[in-house]
Amino acid sequence: MQDIHEALQALKFGGAMVYPLLFLAILALVITLDKLFVYWRYAMLPKKLLDLVETYGFAWDDLEKHLKELPPNNYFARFFGVILENRHKPSWWVESRAGDEAKLIENSMNRGLWVLETVVTAAPLLGLLGTITGMMHSFQLIGGSGLVDPTGVTGGVAQALIATALGLFIAVLALFAFNFFSKRETQTLDEMERLGTRLLDNIRLGEQENEAA
Repeated sequence: MQDIHEALQALKFGGAMVYPLLFLAILALVITLDKLFVYWRYAMLPKKLLDLVETYGFAWDDLEKHLKELPPNNYFARFFGVILENRHKPSWWVESRAGDEAKLIENSMNRGLWVLETVVTAAPLLGLLGTITGMMHSFQLIGGSGLVDPTGVTGGVAQALIATALGLFIAVLALFAFNFFSKRETQTLDEMERLGTRLLDNIRLGEQENEAA
């Protein structure tokens, strides 16, 4: 608790750049929490559904039953649902519609990531700007006859260091969040594509059986 109090006290000496940096920090935190909720709510794939899709010649009625158990707007439910609805059409038609739905899902997963990417770039620049203004304040207190106000010079240097440290700290955290969600998005889309291929294989299997009959 004492450390938090000391950190808040130190921020008071960071100058005007502390406020936009804190705004970026809050923005990055909101986006991070939102993306965590989205991935927890909409990108979860139950193991029993995964095992069903991996089964050779599974029953489409079983797939429909499992999809109804998923939360509304679940990404896998949306993707599998498109294939399920069009399974009686030719496989090339199903593949096209599934690709369109996958693109819409990718856009949904990308929403907000540009904010984290912007914070990664903007936070160090604002910290650097705070450094420059703090050092300029220190230099103004050094006149031609020497040091005028030693306390003021120390405050300017503190402002410069705090702004730089805060900007880098925010940028590092936003970078970790951005890389984590980018990797999670890639993994989800790759898994979706792989399982979509399994569903298309079952559709082609049904087409072959109908032709043989």
